[in-house]
Amino acid sequence: MARFPSLKLRLALVVYGVIWALGLPFALFYLLRRGRKDADYNTHIAERFGRYGTGIPGAVWVHAVSLGEFRSAVPLIHALLGQGERVVITHFTPAGRRESTRVLADQIAEGLVRVVWVPFELGACFNGFFRAFAPKYGLVMEIEIWPRMIMAARGAGVPLFMCNAQYPSKSYARDGQTGLRAQVMRGFAGALVKSDLQARRFASVGVEAIKVTGELRFDQPIPALQVAAGAALKPARDVVVIASAIEGEDGGFISTIKAVCAVRDTLFVYVPRRPERFDAVAAAIAGAGLTLARRSEVLDQNLSGSLPEGIDVFFGDSLGEMYFYLAMADRVIVGGGFSPKGAHNIIEPLALKKPVLVGPETWTIEYPFVEADAAGVARSVPDFEALAAALIARDDPTPAAIDAFFAAHAGATLRTLAGIEALLRR
Repeated sequence: MARFPSLKLRLALVVYGVIWALGLPFALFYLLRRGRKDADYNTHIAERFGRYGTGIPGAVWVHAVSLGEFRSAVPLIHALLGQGERVVITHFTPAGRRESTRVLADQIAEGLVRVVWVPFELGACFNGFFRAFAPKYGLVMEIEIWPRMIMAARGAGVPLFMCNAQYPSKSYARDGQTGLRAQVMRGFAGALVKSDLQARRFASVGVEAIKVTGELRFDQPIPALQVAAGAALKPARDVVVIASAIEGEDGGFISTIKAVCAVRDTLFVYVPRRPERFDAVAAAIAGAGLTLARRSEVLDQNLSGSLPEGIDVFFGDSLGEMYFYLAMADRVIVGGGFSPKGAHNIIEPLALKKPVLVGPETWTIEYPFVEADAAGVARSVPDFEALAAALIARDDPTPAAIDAFFAAHAGATLRTLAGIEALLRR
């Protein structure tokens, strides 16, 4: 194995640092602009510069950039706390920070958990983070590759592991085996990965310490109150949930809704990916001649209320209630797959025994989509016309088939704990 870091990588990191230093005003301006739609972007700004006040030295560090990464980390965080560890969680987006603050409110009050912003990608900012928390080790959820974070952890003597990691096929092909991003990955102390295929990919770019642990989302806790509320609200009509629709997909989904509703009496539940899109997407649905009711207008904070009769779309303008919406479904469309950005998590609907449809871009969820497709519990369609045809056909797998698939892939939390222990011994 070539010496790490190589001269080429050292020079690239110098340039990277200069760009970040010069670009810092632009990063602050970005936060200011985002803060106009979500004020939490502009809170605790000092933390982004590595100023945290009193820390909790010796905690386990979990970096979950946003909401999806945090949700995948929840089972592992609870398991770490159960082992007597304390945990510091870093986020970049307010959605992740709000959810972790809500889910772990009791542990935060007890001083067992701190939730903070991740520092800017500058050595001085990360030095402040390591002084405040001096973590035992760090776990970077999913596929976040930040060069300064990795190098600063090495410099501070903090083992930093990729966790619940995958190397998507498009990224793998783009990086090649000698690209700079691939070289940066060698700075991790090891990787806890989702599948044997992912292990082979990481190994091929020089990541040396690898454990196959599976997908943590299979162990996510299911909020019983949300599921009960969704089941209680479900009408007698067929219900299709469009979950995590992203920008660029709305027109296609609206055309699908109109095509299906022309043939079958169906209620669509439409849940956009980002809260700042809620108003614009609701306006687009109404502008297409579809009748809708917004969750914020017809239900209270306890999910009590009723749906108006005869609506085409129940619009999910809320955060942290995905299981409520999914519990209403007869089948689920997971968004992202009709965009080059790739499909989002399919595990939550499968956890509730809901058949899943996604678009053609499944490279982001290679595991477990390949396995779910083979088991017949999820499938990809090439375009919105094919999506409408699939919804009209209603050719669904049985709940027993979904149960069997889910049982075969559970248990990643315990495997991850064992993997961390083995990598730390190494």
